[in-house]
Amino acid sequence: MHRAGDVRIETVPDPVLQAPTDAIIRVTRACICGSDLWPYNDLPPTPGGQQMGHEAIGIVEAVGADVHRVTRGQLVVMPFAFSDGTCQFCDEGLHTSCTHGGFFGNGGGIGGAQAEALRIPQADGTLFALPVGPDDALMPSLLTLSDVMGTGHHAAVCAKVGPGKRVAVVGDGAVGLCGVIAAKRLGAEQIIILGRHKDRLALAQRFGATDVVTERGEAAVQHLRELTGGFGAHSVLECVGSEAAMRTAALIARPGGAVGRVGVPHYDGTPAGQQTFFGNVSVAGGPAPVRATIAELLPDVMEGRIEPGLVFDRTVDLDGVPDGYRAMNAREALKVMVRP
Repeated sequence: MHRAGDVRIETVPDPVLQAPTDAIIRVTRACICGSDLWPYNDLPPTPGGQQMGHEAIGIVEAVGADVHRVTRGQLVVMPFAFSDGTCQFCDEGLHTSCTHGGFFGNGGGIGGAQAEALRIPQADGTLFALPVGPDDALMPSLLTLSDVMGTGHHAAVCAKVGPGKRVAVVGDGAVGLCGVIAAKRLGAEQIIILGRHKDRLALAQRFGATDVVTERGEAAVQHLRELTGGFGAHSVLECVGSEAAMRTAALIARPGGAVGRVGVPHYDGTPAGQQTFFGNVSVAGGPAPVRATIAELLPDVMEGRIEPGLVFDRTVDLDGVPDGYRAMNAREALKVMVRP
């Protein structure tokens, strides 16, 4: 991506091992993320371009001398952040704050996964070996474990979703829809999806949403309160990142409730500070440590209890990635899978 709206397919040097803790994977599945649309709309001119993509499944092609947990030939899922797996934050399950970690596809000398191959720093702590073959029918759902399913789960955990809770999900993108799956999986009694796209709302209901709110602003707040007996939601999952979405999330949380925010924030201060303060509403969240949740979510994917791969509604090859960005930005596609 060279600037907003300017996505190109280019030939770059093949990745090589740079450290004994590195691995190289051949990418078999990647995708375009909703968060990729932020730079697609506002990236300033970037000399040389920024390699994009932070979600992938691939086959290990080479490993450094200090890599012992993954081996050549293994099929692995690559979380959107790399981590060593041994620092105090990784030990606490917060891999996105790893002292030796970072993020794929956002510059800084680390490549992107919308590519044929990629170097993986801290391979032992980052990659997760999968118990399937590269052409398995579960591949779309397994790919979501690299980001969106784990991120939806993180939002639900931060929002304290549990049995009997009334849950609201702000945003009908892939993360929001995975948030519906997560809320259902954690035992929520009522799940209200806030969105405006008919096909996505239908998928949300398939995933377990019990109610739909299509209004925005004050009208959305009023409708949700009507659906919750006038009190609001115990748990709110903010899956957009805009100031308007966060304001709505804060206003629909009931007193003593919690907001789990995982949309990358495009605002400086948390909106509705008075409301959250006097309502004793907790606000938590951030980049999801998906490496910590793969093992928990994987059995449900493998056994068909959840199908987050249904969020993919378009597949392209690498040459089709620029149009994939256009389609997602125009809301013609929910989430685009890339098969190099």
